[in-house]
Amino acid sequence: MITMEELQAAIKLRINNYNNTDFPLHNRAINTCDLLDSRNHILAQSVASPFDVPRQNLSAMDGYAIARGSELSEGNTIEIIGESQAGNAYTGETVAGQGVRIFTGAVVPDNCDTVIMQENTNFADIRATIDKSQPYRITLTQTAKANDNIRAQGEEIESGEAVLKIGKRINPADISLLANLGVSQVSVFQPLVVGVLATGDELVAIGDKLEHLAQIYNSNTPTLKSLLSNLPIIIRDYGIIPDDLEKTTAAVNDAMQECDVLISTAGVSVGDYDFLTTVIETLGQINHYKVAMKPGKPFVFGELNKNLDKPVLYFGLPGNPLSTVVGALQFVIPALWQMSGASLSEQPMPLTINAKLTNDIKKSPGRKDFQRGVLSQDEAGNYQVECFSSQQSHRIKQLSRANCFIVLDKDSGNILSGDEVTVQPFPWLHR
Repeated sequence: MITMEELQAAIKLRINNYNNTDFPLHNRAINTCDLLDSRNHILAQSVASPFDVPRQNLSAMDGYAIARGSELSEGNTIEIIGESQAGNAYTGETVAGQGVRIFTGAVVPDNCDTVIMQENTNFADIRATIDKSQPYRITLTQTAKANDNIRAQGEEIESGEAVLKIGKRINPADISLLANLGVSQVSVFQPLVVGVLATGDELVAIGDKLEHLAQIYNSNTPTLKSLLSNLPIIIRDYGIIPDDLEKTTAAVNDAMQECDVLISTAGVSVGDYDFLTTVIETLGQINHYKVAMKPGKPFVFGELNKNLDKPVLYFGLPGNPLSTVVGALQFVIPALWQMSGASLSEQPMPLTINAKLTNDIKKSPGRKDFQRGVLSQDEAGNYQVECFSSQQSHRIKQLSRANCFIVLDKDSGNILSGDEVTVQPFPWLHR
């Protein structure tokens, strides 16, 4: 049985080969995406700035722009002959010994090379007497230096500079940057098509009526769709497949013709009516089966390739809701980000922190354990975590009440109250 870390490494290696050989990024379709719809999409073409930023010299302060060659010593006086506001630049000429009133963000006149803060002049003393329609004089109360308080043209971004590169996962800060550059559309990789199906005679779609006590609602498909909602993918729902070999084969065959990835829930254990592993081996291959992890041991990673030009990667999750969440967070979602073309630095990493345990935990060595807990901070701001006493993977209310997983190493045994543990806060709580 493979360890969780070994499985994660194996999946990364397979997808690296997939991106380089089976479905190379340079061969993938590119979509044009409106800027406001581009969040979490992956850039397929670098974005170059159409102009310098700033586009011209700008004032970093409210004060006075002083002409080149002026005496800037304390006690010197400067003749003020005009004003430059944001959006309304001063267009006249200045000579040494002259300047203009200027405000933060306003264009610095061409012949000015220094901005003096108004606090470093006698502005406060003469403010009430100033007539802006006439030249007036200010006195420097502190020596200034040339080029002070000026944001130079192009000092942040030069025209033609690549501000975002291929593989960038677009975030709100990127949208702000592009909006400042007037970019209204970007080129992104066409989203992967991800198929989702659930198996089991006992399952009933949400909205339908439960006819007898042996039936339960299909919660895993809505859970998966929610977990995957931030990814740049297209989800195709193949519904609920009954425990029947022929129907399972037909459903998987349909999905593999239309999808880049297939994710299933349930049907991957060793029961008499679990047919998915048989179907995957018939239409492709199983690369890894079973992982030393709790919950989620019967996890399947494989691929479907029969009569296909490129393989469809397959992830088989167990049927219990908690196992679905753990498997999706630890394996499926990282894999999909990698497959999407996101560069390594743009692939989200799980947030982990250390916290003090507030109650004892029972654990047997042998599998890495993800136990549900409630993370909080004490009065001093230190992290602490309480572990639920019962950790069966079918307990759906506990999953809703929890806000984190307590991650226990494969070889660890019982953990005592007061010990420090590793905690993974649920990603939907810190997005």
